[in-house]
Amino acid sequence: MTAADDRRLARVALTWLAEPGTRSVHDLVRRHGPVAALDLLLAGDAPDRTLRAAVRARTAAADARAVAAEALTRAERLGARLVTPEDDEWPSRVADLRKLVLPDATRRVDVETDPPLCFWVRGGWPLGEALERSVAVVGARAATPYGLHVATELGYGLADREWTVVSGGAFGIDSAAHRGALTAGGRTIAVLACGLDRPYPMGNAALFDRIAETGLLVSEWMPGAEPLRPRFLIRNRVIAAATNGTVLVEAAARSGATQTLNRALGLRRPAMVVPGPVTSAMSVGGHQALREEPYSRLVTGVAHVLEEVGRIGDDLAPLARAAERPRDRLDDDATQVLEALPRRRAIDVESVAARAGVDLRTAMRKLSMLEELAMVVRRDDGYALASPPARRATPPADDTPGS
Repeated sequence: MTAADDRRLARVALTWLAEPGTRSVHDLVRRHGPVAALDLLLAGDAPDRTLRAAVRARTAAADARAVAAEALTRAERLGARLVTPEDDEWPSRVADLRKLVLPDATRRVDVETDPPLCFWVRGGWPLGEALERSVAVVGARAATPYGLHVATELGYGLADREWTVVSGGAFGIDSAAHRGALTAGGRTIAVLACGLDRPYPMGNAALFDRIAETGLLVSEWMPGAEPLRPRFLIRNRVIAAATNGTVLVEAAARSGATQTLNRALGLRRPAMVVPGPVTSAMSVGGHQALREEPYSRLVTGVAHVLEEVGRIGDDLAPLARAAERPRDRLDDDATQVLEALPRRRAIDVESVAARAGVDLRTAMRKLSMLEELAMVVRRDDGYALASPPARRATPPADDTPGS
């Protein structure tokens, strides 16, 4: 076994001994390298009591290096590969997790947020390349039809513009975003909280197979790892850190999706929220973020998202405007003259000038212009508003037999 193989094996073993994100493990790896860090842990030299207890519990059940070797063999049979920071395809952006500090953090998942030691990947794209232009679209599992529609549109629109759509593979918003990207023929990545051979939820197994064919399945946990509840929260830091920005489509007051958005905010990445109906419980989490987080941004479609994550000056969203009407091009005097005309009768020029508050010459000039624009008509008794153009009636269907 080469030194490179030893390092890869050690990274897998370390991830098995302690859950991903454990800060003390990452510090050991940074100071001593993965092989020496593993030796220290196995010798009982973990820097804190909690980690020592976790290592003792794991090593009492199996040999860490043997478990890691079996995981590598299992991944090979699965058609998956291990990606480490020493590999060219490693996504460098996740290193920013080292600087992530969440205010008032007390829970383990909010404190232990260091970068991954390795990724298990299934799919043909190089991981770093696939994540270079990527946006996370996350939200509630119990999504509403409105949320599913928006997530599908976002997934489709981003993929159609050659952005990778990243989500967690769950029911609801995640699945809608993935499917939207697949429908566009684009690239999508599902970041899982379990082994790649244990798709969760099982109802999305076919979706995961489709994603692996044209995009990527990614996990920090070795093949065979179970989808335990805390792992979804640990996983969310990767979704926020690996992408250019995060979009929250729908979320209740207590939601893992809002946690992903909070990690994006902590990393100073674009953190975007799609507004929802104020009567919906699935709007509470997003609306709360918009109210309380000054760096969160309201987005209503792909154009807004691209303005946040794209290159400055290249991806500006067009301003929302109503359809232009002919009277929008009128100056102030012409508008006053037009408004001065009664709705159902004609009046002379002098009366128009008096009602509009303009001099006689201005009234005559503006009335002539309005007549050319077909907004007023001249009659024997003065000027009147032109009748609106009649709508063309749809001819009735001819039900005559043999027609």
